[in-house]
This record gives sequence, structure tokens and C-alpha cells, in this order.
Amino acid sequence: MEFFKHNTQIDFMAQRKWAAIISTILFILSLISLAMNGLNWGLDFTGGTQIQLSFPTTTNINQIRDSLQNAGFPEAVVISYGTSKDVLISLVPKHEKNQPANANGIEASKDVVVSQVLAALPTAKVQQVDYIGPQVGQELATKGALAIFIALLGTMAYIALRFEFRFAVGSTVALIHDPILILGIFSFFHIEFNLIALAAVLTVIGYSLNDTIVIFDRVRENFRKLRKATPMEVINQSTNQTLSRTIMTSALTLTVVLALFFLGGSMLHGFSLALIIGILVGTYSSIYVAGSLALTLGLTRQHLLPTPKEELDQRP
Repeated sequence: MEFFKHNTQIDFMAQRKWAAIISTILFILSLISLAMNGLNWGLDFTGGTQIQLSFPTTTNINQIRDSLQNAGFPEAVVISYGTSKDVLISLVPKHEKNQPANANGIEASKDVVVSQVLAALPTAKVQQVDYIGPQVGQELATKGALAIFIALLGTMAYIALRFEFRFAVGSTVALIHDPILILGIFSFFHIEFNLIALAAVLTVIGYSLNDTIVIFDRVRENFRKLRKATPMEVINQSTNQTLSRTIMTSALTLTVVLALFFLGGSMLHGFSLALIIGILVGTYSSIYVAGSLALTLGLTRQHLLPTPKEELDQRP
């Protein structure tokens, strides 16, 4: 099954300058938003308390949120957990900055928060209470950034060895481009960014790389087949030949992620939204960013063709 004929001749590289301008503008706007607004860090990174509550009857999430807001927890996150009578509440305690760091202070803080929540929800019964300290949250944020950096570094090294250095630079720029745009949207709209959203960002890096590798592999193959074609013609033809595969893969994945976004509940909104943005941006960057940048860096046939055997024999 193909959405496009195998001999489709769309001139993608003709729009590479406009694509570069659009990508640069979006990238800069994302950086500005991140610098000015920052990210709306979730409980995983900021520290706070998670309380699992059980009610005697079916819960009303909106009513619980209103009760907690009136009790002084306007940013409380309330989600269904397990059955229709159970909820999980995530919140930052009042006076978070003045919390003592010792174990007794943490326990006292937890007791205060739990008593305030139970006062706002008198019919609730506490099932479990978990506390995440600010130091733990900061460590998670540091390790998350390190994970993204290592993923990008490993990707660049693999493509440089498997293909060519110019492809490595193009793919790495594309992989940096995608997460920054995702983070920029999260920052601009103040969407909560937690460990699940971070997992989605790492997933997007791998997903975008998969599309890029498929196109690069076809480019290398066509450089050997199309002896008289220019590098621009080879990249255009390679992109057209893999276009159906790219569209079908992205469309099917997007269908599943949209189902998660609309039916998966509020707990998965950040994860699914990051994937939706990543699929759309990753498909675009695989076509217009990675290949275009390799072409701009001067990619030629000689960079991908194997070294002739005669030259190898003449070497000392």
C-alpha cells in the first residue's frame, strides 16, 4: 500500500531555504519562551506530596479540585486512580521553601498537608502518602538532561560511523531541533512537564532518528545507482521514494497517540501531547532539516562511495 507513487517527483529541496527560515524562527521563539517562562515543572522535579485517597462513593474530580482550591491548594493535580472511588492527589505543600530537611521535619510537613487535605475532604480515607523532596526532584532534572545529551551524542557517533560526518551533523541538529520545539510549546502554554513527558521527549528522539536513517540509507544507495544525478536530485528522489513509508508510519503512530491523548486520562496528557508534537515535527525535520543541512555542508557522491580497491592496495 502506498499513498504516493514510487516515481513521485516532489522537489523538497527547492523549499529548503524557506524551511530553514521557519525552523530558525520557531527554534528562537522556543528558546525565548524557555528563557522567559521556563518550564512548568511537575511534582517529579519540584518535590511535593502525593496522597492516595479512597471515598465511600463514586468521586467527582471537579468537586475535589474545587474543595482543594478553597483549602489553599490551587495547583493540586487530581486524577482517578484504580477504581472510581479512588483518587491520587499531587500537590506542593504550603511554605515549601521553609520545609526542614531532616526526617522529622519531612514527616511533620506530610502530617500537616494530610490534615489539611482531610479537612477539605472529610469523607476521604488515606490509603498512601508519598513525599518527594526538592533535592530528589533536582537530581531527576539533572539526570533527565544528561540522558538527552547522551542520547544525542550517541546518535551523532553512530551516524558518523554508519554513514558520513555531514549526515551526523544534519541528524544531530534535527534531533536538537525537535525537543527544543516540544519544550518551547510546553513552556509557552504552561503545560506541566514531568518524568512521563521527559520519557516522551526521549521517545521522539528515537522516532525522528528512525525516519532520518531510512532516508539517509536510501540516499547512500541512490548515490551509487544514479551516477549522473546531482546531490540535490539524489536527496529529492530518495525522499520521494521513502515518502509513503514515512507518511504511513507517522499517520498510524499518530492515530494511537491521539487515542491516548483523548481517552488516556489527564495522567497521560503531557506524554501524548509531547509525542503528537514530536511526530509532526520529527517527520518535518527528517525531510527538511537533516537532509537539507547535509546538502548545505557540501555532501557529494565521493563522501558516500566506498574507497576503490586499487587505492587501498597502494597505501603503505
